[in-house]
Amino acid sequence: MFQQVSQTISGADLALCHLETPLAGPAGPFEGFPTFSTPPQVLQGVKQAGYDGCSTASNHSIDKGEAGVVRTIEAFEAAKLGHTGTSRSAEQANTPLLYTVQGVKVAHLAYTSHFNGLSRPPGKEWLANKIEPARVIDMAKRARAAGAEIVVLSLHWGTEYQHEPDADQQSLARTLIASPDIDLILGHHAHVVQPIEQIGGKWVVYGMGNELARHEKPINGNREGIMARATFTEQAPKRWKVTKIEAIPTWVDLEPDIRLVELSRALADPKIPQSRRKTYQAAMDRIRGYLFSRGGQQAGLVL
Repeated sequence: MFQQVSQTISGADLALCHLETPLAGPAGPFEGFPTFSTPPQVLQGVKQAGYDGCSTASNHSIDKGEAGVVRTIEAFEAAKLGHTGTSRSAEQANTPLLYTVQGVKVAHLAYTSHFNGLSRPPGKEWLANKIEPARVIDMAKRARAAGAEIVVLSLHWGTEYQHEPDADQQSLARTLIASPDIDLILGHHAHVVQPIEQIGGKWVVYGMGNELARHEKPINGNREGIMARATFTEQAPKRWKVTKIEAIPTWVDLEPDIRLVELSRALADPKIPQSRRKTYQAAMDRIRGYLFSRGGQQAGLVL
């Protein structure tokens, strides 16, 4: 499923993804909407593609309760993949996830705006991280204190199937990216591509669309996505800044098998059928429009 994008993913110094749903046991039962339970074998593909870890805070984090959270964490640990956003204990929730990348410590934090009307058990709010700006900023400070030189924040937010960030997203983005301890925001949840915007010299990726998904009613919007690639450059000792940001458009092929397509790479192949080329080019053109709608191109966003 990831074969066509694995070169891009594995070529990154640090590759981070988002897992929207809790994982089932190896034999299931597997369930779809509204409370998901996903085959754990997907993590084999995530690992083989070259990802180092994923955020797990989403509106579906607690679909299967505490057992689902713990089962998902155990699957990540068995696959030797990092995970952040859900926890099996208060201690784990209060310990920022740190990666060491070429000697540089990078923190990855993750939060969601809601849980689809479900509630975390009383006294176990640490099971899944909910967006509360003061808490997010405090955790970013803790990450710095733990040695992080770069802090990446994943946010599950916004309005589903809406290409423009809603008022809450815009307000949260400005509040959180203003923190000196947060360097980059990566967003998801809308299931469609949203813009990338520079705010105060830092970048906010509002929504990356879908990477690998199969909706009951597939339409263009929910088959489109992007991978965001950020290049950090050290500006002062242990302080880094995104000096280049790129969006890599993707498309989910559903036939004959589900495959994630890197559009620019596919369009460069002279052998693809004309009908498929037309589909890919139309998706590329739409994605470009969504990404650039908040001045990203003028600020330096590369597509």
